[in-house]
Amino acid sequence: MQNIHRRALLGTLLAAPALAQSAWPARPIRAIISFPPGGAIDTVMRLIGPAMAEALGQPVVLENRPGAAGSIAAGAVATATPDGYTWLCDSSSHATAPHLIRNLPFRYDTAFAPITHLTTVPMLLVAHPSVPAGNVAEFLALARARAAEGRELNYASGGNGSSPHYAAELFRQLSGIAITHVPFRGGGPAVQALLAGTVDFHIGTAGSSAALVQEGRLKAFAVTTRDRLPQFPALPTLREAGLAGYEWLEWGAMLAPAGTPAPILARAQAAARDALMLPATRERLERLSITPVGATPAATAQFLTEQHDLAGRVTRSAAITLD
Repeated sequence: MQNIHRRALLGTLLAAPALAQSAWPARPIRAIISFPPGGAIDTVMRLIGPAMAEALGQPVVLENRPGAAGSIAAGAVATATPDGYTWLCDSSSHATAPHLIRNLPFRYDTAFAPITHLTTVPMLLVAHPSVPAGNVAEFLALARARAAEGRELNYASGGNGSSPHYAAELFRQLSGIAITHVPFRGGGPAVQALLAGTVDFHIGTAGSSAALVQEGRLKAFAVTTRDRLPQFPALPTLREAGLAGYEWLEWGAMLAPAGTPAPILARAQAAARDALMLPATRERLERLSITPVGATPAATAQFLTEQHDLAGRVTRSAAITLD
C-alpha cells in the first residue's frame, strides 16, 4: 500500500479553515481507544491524558471501544467531524486491520490525519527452558532438525492476526524455517502455555516476558528492535543474529479524522510529546518496557506508511486471516 496517509495529511495541510483560527479546544476532547482497559495503548493514554488536558485547557475523556482488530474504534473516528474533538488512539492493528478485514466502510489510508506516533514496544524471542538451544543460530538449527523429523517447533500467539503472530511469521519468512502456529485467545493465555511447556516459543512484548526471563522461567534469544535493549544489553537483535531486515514492533499512535486542520494536529502533537517526556511518565513507561516517541504528524505519516506496507507483505506471504 503506497503513500498511505500522505493524501490525508496533504489535504489537512491545505485545509486550515476557520476551525483552526478559532479557539481550540473550547470543549472536552474525546480520545477513543481501540482496545480494552489494561492494554499498552490504554495504559499510555491514562498516563499522559491528565498532562495533555492541563496543557490544552480542556479534559481529555478516554473511551474504550475494543473489537474487530481495532476497526470499531477506527470506524467511529473515521466518520467523526474533523474539528479536533475526536481522536483515535490505536496500536499496531492500525497497520494490520486493513489487510485482514474486508468491506470496511472506510479506508485506513485516507480516513485519518496522523497526530503523533506515541510509543514503541519492543518484543523478545523467548522459549521454554526445556528448548535445547542457547542462541538464535542453535534455535534455527533445532527448528530445521525438528522439521526434518516431522515434528516442527510450535509457537504461541494471542490469536490469528495478533502482533505476535505477525512477528513470528516475519521471523519464519526471513529465516526459512518451518514452524507451527498455535493461536490462543489473548496474550496472557499464550504466555501461560509457554510457561507450561505446551508450546516451544513465543515472540511477545518485553513487558509481558522480561520479568519471566529475569526469573529464569523463560529463556530469551533475541530482541525484535533495530537496536539492543538497555535492560538486556547481552541479547542480540534478530538482525545481528543473521535475519537481515528484521524489525517488528508493537506501537501506539494518535490520529484524527482526515481534514482536521494542521494547527490543531500540531498543538495536539506537542501536548502529547510534552506529556510523554515528563520524567515521571518516562520512568513509568520504562518500567513497562515502553519507549516514548512523540513524533510529528509528518514523521508519523511516514511511519504508518512503512508499517502498513510491511504488514501487507507479511499478510500475503503467510496468508494470515482472522479467526
